[in-house]
Amino acid sequence: MTKKVLGVTFLRWLPLAITIVIFSGLAYAVVQQSYRQSANDPQIQIAEDLASAIAQGQPVNQIVPPVGTTELANTLSPFVMIYSSTSTLIGSSALLDGKNPSFPTSVFDNVRAHGQWRQTWQPAPGVREAVVVEPYSGSSSGFLVVGRSLKEIEIRENQTLQLSAMAGIVALVLTYICMLFLVNSELKPRVIEEVSLDVKLTDTTPKPM
Repeated sequence: MTKKVLGVTFLRWLPLAITIVIFSGLAYAVVQQSYRQSANDPQIQIAEDLASAIAQGQPVNQIVPPVGTTELANTLSPFVMIYSSTSTLIGSSALLDGKNPSFPTSVFDNVRAHGQWRQTWQPAPGVREAVVVEPYSGSSSGFLVVGRSLKEIEIRENQTLQLSAMAGIVALVLTYICMLFLVNSELKPRVIEEVSLDVKLTDTTPKPM
Protein backbone atom coordinates (compact mmCIF):
# COMPACT_ATOMS: atom_id res chain seq x y z
CA MET A 1 0.00 0.00 0.00
CA THR A 2 1.67 3.21 -1.19
CA LYS A 3 1.32 6.78 0.04
CA LYS A 4 -0.15 7.65 -3.36
CA VAL A 5 -2.97 5.11 -2.92
CA LEU A 6 -3.71 6.33 0.59
CA GLY A 7 -3.70 9.95 -0.51
CA VAL A 8 -6.06 9.39 -3.45
CA THR A 9 -8.32 7.25 -1.26
CA PHE A 10 -8.61 9.97 1.36
CA LEU A 11 -9.41 12.70 -1.17
CA ARG A 12 -12.15 10.60 -2.79
CA TRP A 13 -13.54 9.40 0.54
CA LEU A 14 -13.67 12.84 2.18
CA PRO A 15 -16.88 14.05 0.44
CA LEU A 16 -18.59 10.79 1.39
CA ALA A 17 -17.42 11.18 4.98
CA ILE A 18 -18.80 14.72 5.18
CA THR A 19 -22.12 13.55 3.74
CA ILE A 20 -22.33 10.67 6.24
CA VAL A 21 -21.62 12.99 9.19
CA ILE A 22 -24.24 15.51 8.03
CA PHE A 23 -26.95 12.90 7.49
CA SER A 24 -26.16 11.16 10.80
CA GLY A 25 -26.59 14.50 12.56
CA LEU A 26 -29.82 15.25 10.70
CA ALA A 27 -31.22 11.80 11.52
CA TYR A 28 -30.50 12.33 15.21
CA ALA A 29 -32.02 15.83 15.16
CA VAL A 30 -35.24 14.59 13.56
CA VAL A 31 -35.69 11.75 16.06
CA GLN A 32 -34.72 13.96 19.00
CA GLN A 33 -37.27 16.60 18.05
CA SER A 34 -39.92 13.93 17.58
CA TYR A 35 -39.25 12.63 21.10
CA ARG A 36 -39.26 16.13 22.56
CA GLN A 37 -42.47 17.22 20.86
CA SER A 38 -44.27 14.02 21.83
CA ALA A 39 -43.32 14.70 25.47
CA ASN A 40 -45.86 17.57 25.43
CA ASP A 41 -48.85 15.48 24.32
CA PRO A 42 -50.25 14.41 27.74
CA GLN A 43 -49.85 17.95 29.11
CA ILE A 44 -51.65 19.47 26.13
CA GLN A 45 -54.64 17.18 26.69
CA ILE A 46 -54.73 17.85 30.44
CA ALA A 47 -54.37 21.61 30.04
CA GLU A 48 -57.05 21.91 27.37
CA ASP A 49 -59.46 19.65 29.29
CA LEU A 50 -59.00 21.69 32.46
CA ALA A 51 -59.42 24.99 30.62
CA SER A 52 -62.65 23.66 29.10
CA ALA A 53 -63.92 22.52 32.52
CA ILE A 54 -63.21 25.93 34.04
CA ALA A 55 -64.97 27.64 31.16
CA GLN A 56 -68.02 25.45 31.89
CA GLY A 57 -68.09 26.56 35.53
CA GLN A 58 -65.81 24.27 37.52
CA PRO A 59 -64.29 26.27 40.42
CA VAL A 60 -60.57 26.79 40.01
CA ASN A 61 -59.81 26.12 43.67
CA GLN A 62 -61.28 22.60 43.38
CA ILE A 63 -58.86 21.42 40.71
CA VAL A 64 -55.67 21.23 42.77
CA PRO A 65 -54.90 21.87 46.46
CA PRO A 66 -53.25 25.10 47.64
CA VAL A 67 -50.07 23.19 48.53
CA GLY A 68 -48.56 20.48 46.34
CA THR A 69 -48.32 16.80 47.21
CA THR A 70 -46.02 15.41 44.48
CA GLU A 71 -42.25 15.96 44.69
CA LEU A 72 -41.03 16.82 41.17
CA ALA A 73 -37.58 15.33 41.67
CA ASN A 74 -39.05 11.88 42.46
CA THR A 75 -41.87 11.38 39.96
CA LEU A 76 -42.65 11.02 36.28
CA SER A 77 -46.31 11.90 36.86
CA PRO A 78 -47.82 15.06 35.35
CA PHE A 79 -48.45 18.01 37.64
CA VAL A 80 -50.73 21.06 37.50
CA MET A 81 -50.17 24.59 38.79
CA ILE A 82 -52.88 27.24 38.54
CA TYR A 83 -52.17 30.97 38.45
CA SER A 84 -54.55 33.91 38.49
CA SER A 85 -54.56 36.60 35.83
CA THR A 86 -52.24 38.62 38.10
CA SER A 87 -49.70 35.76 38.13
CA THR A 88 -50.55 34.71 41.70
CA LEU A 89 -50.33 31.01 42.47
CA ILE A 90 -53.78 29.65 43.38
CA GLY A 91 -53.00 25.96 43.69
CA SER A 92 -50.42 23.33 42.82
CA SER A 93 -50.09 19.57 42.78
CA ALA A 94 -46.29 19.88 42.63
CA LEU A 95 -43.66 20.22 45.32
CA LEU A 96 -39.98 21.03 45.03
CA ASP A 97 -37.90 20.49 48.17
CA GLY A 98 -41.07 20.42 50.24
CA LYS A 99 -42.67 23.62 48.95
CA ASN A 100 -44.50 24.92 45.90
CA PRO A 101 -42.06 25.47 43.03
CA SER A 102 -41.66 28.97 41.61
CA PHE A 103 -42.59 29.07 37.95
CA PRO A 104 -41.23 32.03 35.89
CA THR A 105 -44.31 34.23 35.54
CA SER A 106 -42.69 36.16 32.68
CA VAL A 107 -43.83 33.24 30.50
CA PHE A 108 -47.40 34.42 30.96
CA ASP A 109 -46.63 37.47 28.81
CA ASN A 110 -45.91 35.08 25.94
CA VAL A 111 -49.19 33.28 26.61
CA ARG A 112 -51.11 36.57 26.55
CA ALA A 113 -49.51 37.40 23.20
CA HIS A 114 -49.52 34.00 21.49
CA GLY A 115 -51.86 31.66 23.35
CA GLN A 116 -50.80 28.19 24.47
CA TRP A 117 -47.07 28.07 25.22
CA ARG A 118 -44.73 25.07 25.40
CA GLN A 119 -41.24 25.00 26.81
CA THR A 120 -38.67 23.13 28.88
CA TRP A 121 -38.51 24.22 32.52
CA GLN A 122 -35.65 23.41 34.87
CA PRO A 123 -36.72 24.41 38.40
CA ALA A 124 -33.64 22.78 39.96
CA PRO A 125 -30.44 21.05 38.82
CA GLY A 126 -31.28 17.63 37.42
CA VAL A 127 -35.02 18.38 37.33
CA ARG A 128 -36.26 19.13 33.83
CA GLU A 129 -39.93 19.35 32.93
CA ALA A 130 -41.83 19.55 29.63
CA VAL A 131 -44.34 22.30 30.38
CA VAL A 132 -47.50 23.48 28.61
CA VAL A 133 -49.04 26.78 29.70
CA GLU A 134 -52.70 27.25 28.78
CA PRO A 135 -54.81 30.35 29.43
CA TYR A 136 -58.23 29.80 31.01
CA SER A 137 -61.30 31.94 31.44
CA GLY A 138 -64.73 31.58 33.00
CA SER A 139 -65.82 32.90 36.38
CA SER A 140 -62.17 33.94 36.63
CA SER A 141 -59.20 33.94 34.29
CA GLY A 142 -55.57 32.99 34.55
CA PHE A 143 -53.08 30.36 33.48
CA LEU A 144 -52.74 26.60 33.78
CA VAL A 145 -49.20 25.22 34.00
CA VAL A 146 -49.13 21.51 33.24
CA GLY A 147 -45.82 19.66 33.21
CA ARG A 148 -44.18 16.27 33.20
CA SER A 149 -40.62 15.03 33.76
CA LEU A 150 -38.30 14.75 30.76
CA LYS A 151 -36.19 12.06 32.44
CA GLU A 152 -37.31 9.13 30.25
CA ILE A 153 -37.34 11.26 27.10
CA GLU A 154 -33.75 12.35 27.71
CA ILE A 155 -32.69 8.73 28.27
CA ARG A 156 -34.13 7.88 24.85
CA GLU A 157 -32.47 10.91 23.30
CA ASN A 158 -29.09 9.78 24.66
CA GLN A 159 -29.65 6.27 23.35
CA THR A 160 -30.54 7.70 19.94
CA LEU A 161 -27.39 9.84 19.96
CA GLN A 162 -25.24 6.81 20.74
CA LEU A 163 -26.88 4.73 18.00
CA SER A 164 -26.51 7.55 15.47
CA ALA A 165 -22.86 7.98 16.37
CA MET A 166 -22.17 4.24 16.13
CA ALA A 167 -23.97 3.96 12.80
CA GLY A 168 -22.03 6.95 11.48
CA ILE A 169 -18.69 5.51 12.58
CA VAL A 170 -19.46 2.13 10.99
CA ALA A 171 -20.50 3.84 7.76
CA LEU A 172 -17.30 5.92 7.74
CA VAL A 173 -15.08 2.86 8.24
CA LEU A 174 -16.88 0.72 5.65
CA THR A 175 -16.89 3.42 2.99
CA TYR A 176 -13.19 4.09 3.57
CA ILE A 177 -12.32 0.40 3.23
CA CYS A 178 -14.37 0.10 0.04
CA MET A 179 -12.82 3.24 -1.40
CA LEU A 180 -9.34 2.01 -0.49
CA PHE A 181 -9.99 -1.28 -2.30
CA LEU A 182 -11.30 0.49 -5.41
CA VAL A 183 -8.46 2.98 -5.58
CA ASN A 184 -5.86 0.28 -5.00
CA SER A 185 -7.37 -1.84 -7.78
CA GLU A 186 -7.43 1.17 -10.09
CA LEU A 187 -3.86 2.31 -9.46
CA LYS A 188 -2.18 -1.10 -9.21
CA PRO A 189 -1.96 -1.76 -13.01
CA ARG A 190 -0.36 1.67 -13.50
CA VAL A 191 2.27 0.88 -10.90
CA ILE A 192 3.03 -2.43 -12.60
CA GLU A 193 3.26 -0.71 -16.01
CA GLU A 194 5.64 1.93 -14.61
CA VAL A 195 7.86 -0.74 -13.07
CA SER A 196 7.81 -2.75 -16.30
CA LEU A 197 8.72 0.30 -18.32
CA ASP A 198 11.61 1.08 -15.99
CA VAL A 199 12.90 -2.46 -16.41
CA LYS A 200 12.74 -2.20 -20.23
CA LEU A 201 14.52 1.13 -20.24
CA THR A 202 17.23 -0.34 -18.03
CA ASP A 203 17.64 -3.41 -20.27
CA THR A 204 17.92 -1.38 -23.47
CA THR A 205 20.62 0.98 -22.18
CA PRO A 206 23.83 0.41 -24.17
CA LYS A 207 26.63 -1.14 -22.16
CA PRO A 208 30.01 0.54 -22.33
CA MET A 209 32.72 -1.38 -24.17
